[in-house]
Amino acid sequence: MKKKTLLVIGLLLAATAASAQLANPVKWTFAARKAKDNVYEVRMEARIQPGWSMYSQGTPDGGPFPTKVTFGKNTNVLYGGKVREAGQLKKKYEEVFGVDVHYYTDSVTFVQLVKRKQGIPTTLSGTVEFMACDAEQCLPPEEVAFAVELR
Repeated sequence: MKKKTLLVIGLLLAATAASAQLANPVKWTFAARKAKDNVYEVRMEARIQPGWSMYSQGTPDGGPFPTKVTFGKNTNVLYGGKVREAGQLKKKYEEVFGVDVHYYTDSVTFVQLVKRKQGIPTTLSGTVEFMACDAEQCLPPEEVAFAVELR
């Protein structure tokens, strides 16, 4: 009986994980664009499927999981300020959280200015951690790794 219960629980967990994997409402692209000598815009663009939303870095405490961009250690790169967001930011009071949530639909681009310390090409890597929701569900936070060349 115990083995049967464990098997059923295992199958339910596998089915839940599989359905979460099938629902992938955010597609990412990453690029670095040279702005001027040794200064680059690192662009992390999220395309969000219709009916879904993704949360801003500035989502207040108590709200859903905010997007977080983390860069790997690279001694050849200097960072110019905070990661900024480019897109149509929406704000809405959500009773469930008890706060105004800050979110995007359709698309949002996160932009970080960086400067190479030396004239040699380097790779900048990092991760974007985000959460996506639709009217019926929120997917668990997901982390996507990226690497872009600064040439």
